[in-house]
Amino acid sequence: MCLAVPGRVLDVADRDGTRMATVDFGGVVKEVCLEYLPDLKPGEYAIVHVGFALQRLDEESARRTLELFETLGMLQEEFGDPWESAAEATGDERPAHEGVAGEVRR
Repeated sequence: MCLAVPGRVLDVADRDGTRMATVDFGGVVKEVCLEYLPDLKPGEYAIVHVGFALQRLDEESARRTLELFETLGMLQEEFGDPWESAAEATGDERPAHEGVAGEVRR
């Protein structure tokens, strides 16, 4: 499933002529394209789908939606560890792979 998830803009920058933002989705931080909402500012919330900020959202609605998604396990489904998901699907133990900063995770 591919959700549209609310996130809080942490910072905004121009990257090779494209406005991009670092967005926090309840603890998961991702880079997001702001082409559809070029005036979005740090501290504001937006609904994000497939890497694009699509609609501005108020903080209360964003927090309630994130809490609901977390309760339903949808954030883990959307942002979960793909290695862990693949291992669970095959019934194997979690495979070793390189994580962030080059550490090997098991």
